[in-house]
Amino acid sequence: MTTGTLAGRDLVLAYQRETVVHGVSVELRAGAVTALIGPNGSGKSTVLRSLARLHPISGGGVELDAADAAPLSAKEFARRVTLLSQSRPHPSGLEVHDVVAFGRHPHRGRFSGLGEADLAAIAHAMDVTGITDMAHRPVDQLSGGELQRVWLATCLAQDTGVLLLDEPTNHLDLRYQVETLDLVRDLADEHGTALGVVLHDLNHAATVADQVVLLHHGRVRAAGTPIDVLTEEHLSDVYGLPVRSIVDPATGAVRVEAQGRHHQRRR
Repeated sequence: MTTGTLAGRDLVLAYQRETVVHGVSVELRAGAVTALIGPNGSGKSTVLRSLARLHPISGGGVELDAADAAPLSAKEFARRVTLLSQSRPHPSGLEVHDVVAFGRHPHRGRFSGLGEADLAAIAHAMDVTGITDMAHRPVDQLSGGELQRVWLATCLAQDTGVLLLDEPTNHLDLRYQVETLDLVRDLADEHGTALGVVLHDLNHAATVADQVVLLHHGRVRAAGTPIDVLTEEHLSDVYGLPVRSIVDPATGAVRVEAQGRHHQRRR
């Protein structure tokens, strides 16, 4: 695995003729977690897809290790960067192990089978995502949360230095939400992976991220550490309701509480 830095510079992104992202810059550094947050429609997933070369860029550019002189082919790029997207095919007639093995495709020759390194990467990915016992289960029989972990394992089996995750805790119960966030931190801290993560849960972002980018209407509203970005002013303005941001004086950790219409009644 080769670690590195993936950066989007002044990205302008559109769907057909409608521009939805306006001059957004984001940098994913080796050994750090960057969380993209913001309301629905703010451009988070579109930015992530552009970083993965899966959404056309109308302006600005994407750089993988700016020092690299020659552009990478699609296969070379896939050895360095992978994306867990929200919209994924639902494979049929395959077992879990077969799906996870798809992650090794960029590392294999055109007609070669799985080698020892491939099998080791697959086994490791299944182990850390807790799906080893499901290896021979048909994916058609899995729940949404189980399938989410299978696709995460497929990304991990690709063994890239940059990992892009679009709502990785979606469909997961509390235990696997926590374990997925722990895994994200382990990848950054122990393996030097650069991670870009789209999250809707602001407390998850506060827990896992080194840097947070808050998007609103396709523009960066704030960027920096969780304590700098997850403020009452920023969040109340962007989400359009009162938000309380509480900082633990002992740890510096941030906790966010939205103040709904019935909040005062319950106190």
